[in-house]
Amino acid sequence: METINLNRLAYFVAVVDAGSFTRAAARLGITKTVVSQQVARLEADLRTSLLLRTTRRVEPTEAGRLLHARSVIILREAEDAFGEVAQVTTNPIGTLRIAAPNDFGTSTVAPLLAKFCRTYPACTVDLVLSDAKIDLIAHHIDVSMRVGWLDDSSQQARRIGAFRQLLVAAPDLARTISADVPDNLGQQPFIANGALREPLVWHFSRADFDRRSVRMRPAMTINATPGVLAATLAGGGLSVLPDFLVADPLQTGALVQILPDWSLPSGGIHAVYPAARFRPPKVTAFVAMLEAEVKRPSIAPH
Repeated sequence: METINLNRLAYFVAVVDAGSFTRAAARLGITKTVVSQQVARLEADLRTSLLLRTTRRVEPTEAGRLLHARSVIILREAEDAFGEVAQVTTNPIGTLRIAAPNDFGTSTVAPLLAKFCRTYPACTVDLVLSDAKIDLIAHHIDVSMRVGWLDDSSQQARRIGAFRQLLVAAPDLARTISADVPDNLGQQPFIANGALREPLVWHFSRADFDRRSVRMRPAMTINATPGVLAATLAGGGLSVLPDFLVADPLQTGALVQILPDWSLPSGGIHAVYPAARFRPPKVTAFVAMLEAEVKRPSIAPH
């Protein structure tokens, strides 16, 4: 094989992603015949079968899976190369695919996207909300927002802000709590966030010397942060929630901060990128806008 035909790689990747020649052709805006012929020629070039064809679905062979994984990276790098050449004179344009956790994505990212689309009308946005870690390459994600603590130092990530964790309760429950130190909280009903690694043990600090660790008594466990917030607002118990999620309820009085003189560990807000040397203007523009938003004083409750 003297040269590599990137179009054939793109057709092949589309077929694997779609699971059929028909759906791949529809996504590419070309005929099924062209897609089938180009994939067949790619198999002939490589002298191996890349796809297993059945009446219901097309699946990659072992060689096909290997080629698909490499091709996704090759095609992304090719796209980035063309974008880099045009970056000097190109404004943000095209579809921006973002991944974010449900709580931060709903409370902060989604409202900001309205402003982003007004500012950059040549862009469209595809926001994927999920508390699970998403494979950025496989899902064609341009940037993923991660809230908390990154456990993979090899990722291409940039910290763009921070958040505080706050112990809160509904007003009726808060009035029954007379504790002035964390030690007395262990008997209070607590709403645990099952999505956390350790949802019951919390480490409080005050000034530079006073530190207390408390194991909470779970009245209920909920595996998604928005659900924890809803149950807390309903008076189900104390909970620990990020400041960006409880800023409005605290300001309106729907929630009350418990032990405001004590602090819990703060976390980071990170923009995580797929492996590439170049960031398209649509990505850098969005991250810059989000960074300015999360650093606004109004995002933190008073």
